[in-house]
Amino acid sequence: MNNNKIKTSFIVGFIAVLFSITFLQISFAIETEQVPNPPQIPAPIPEPEPIQMPEPEPTPNPFPVENESEKVQRLIDENNNLKEKNSDLQHQISSLTDEKSELQFKISELNDTIQSLNEVIMEQVRIMIELTNKFKGMLFENIFSPLIDL
Repeated sequence: MNNNKIKTSFIVGFIAVLFSITFLQISFAIETEQVPNPPQIPAPIPEPEPIQMPEPEPTPNPFPVENESEKVQRLIDENNNLKEKNSDLQHQISSLTDEKSELQFKISELNDTIQSLNEVIMEQVRIMIELTNKFKGMLFENIFSPLIDL
């Protein structure tokens, strides 16, 4: 009987907990369905002053006025600079040409070495095939021939 009371009180308590959870969910749902108040309008702020553009610097004359002697001297200097650059480039071309010929020679040596290695490998394969054929012949003569004669 005491056991029956415990079961009944447990079931009643469980139903009460379920009912309270359901009631809480309904009350929270009602609170979330309320329309929120609109946000307050901020106070107007004063308009900022426009940024002043800086005074532009005067552009230098792209073609300064030169007299004839200054112009000739400038052209001579430019010509000397270009000659020096040309000479440097000619040296670079000659060194690259030499390097290219050395590399081509090394490539041809490597190709010759590869060809000789291919010939050696082919000779070794041929010898292995000959040995395999000899061993196969010996195997059939010495092992299988006596068995066949029986």
